[in-house]
Amino acid sequence: MLAHIRLLQMTSQAFPIGGYSHSYGLEAAIEGGWVRDEQSVRQWIADVLTFSMGAYEMPVLCDMGGAWSARDCIALSRLNGQFLASRESAELRSATVQMGFSMRKLLAALPSLPGFLSDTLDAMEEPSLPCVWSGTAWAWAVPQAESTAAYLWSWAENQVLVAMKSVPIGQSSGQRVLLEIGETIARLAERGVPCDAHQRSNFAPGLAILCSQHETQYSRLFRS
Repeated sequence: MLAHIRLLQMTSQAFPIGGYSHSYGLEAAIEGGWVRDEQSVRQWIADVLTFSMGAYEMPVLCDMGGAWSARDCIALSRLNGQFLASRESAELRSATVQMGFSMRKLLAALPSLPGFLSDTLDAMEEPSLPCVWSGTAWAWAVPQAESTAAYLWSWAENQVLVAMKSVPIGQSSGQRVLLEIGETIARLAERGVPCDAHQRSNFAPGLAILCSQHETQYSRLFRS
């Protein structure tokens, strides 16, 4: 039960890691007219989950969880570096670094965390959000499948909040989107990750282009 409560704390909007300040390309998609209503918001989130986060970020998160369980700091450093190298734009890279840094700083102020967690994170110059998230889940004994689902849910919920502010869509529309997206997240979490590294892919050129365009977008609310 305590691990479940800790997981709720990690996914809370009150968890101060700065996720609210990033749109991950969604603001550029709204500016360009690609996302304009409830249906297109739902499609955007589902596509990014399926073709980017579920196909690459989720497997990396699970690999990091395994490395934390094995107390393998060398593997964690390697996986963290590979993940940072996979970010397609400067804003996406800075987003995961900023949130990882904020989460690491928060953990330093919390009691009773394993020394291996703090020592490993402190040794990293730029810990990514998946690295710190998976380490926190390990420290709090959160099962990996639940931690992964919560990570995806936290991202999706933030996307809906971005859409509510920027499209805009109403609160009821936002909840309908989350209701359907929750099913997508459950399928991804239940499917697990491919064992073959060649089956993993972060190839989403449309997303990469929009994220890059956001860097020079004239008027914007979000940092990425």
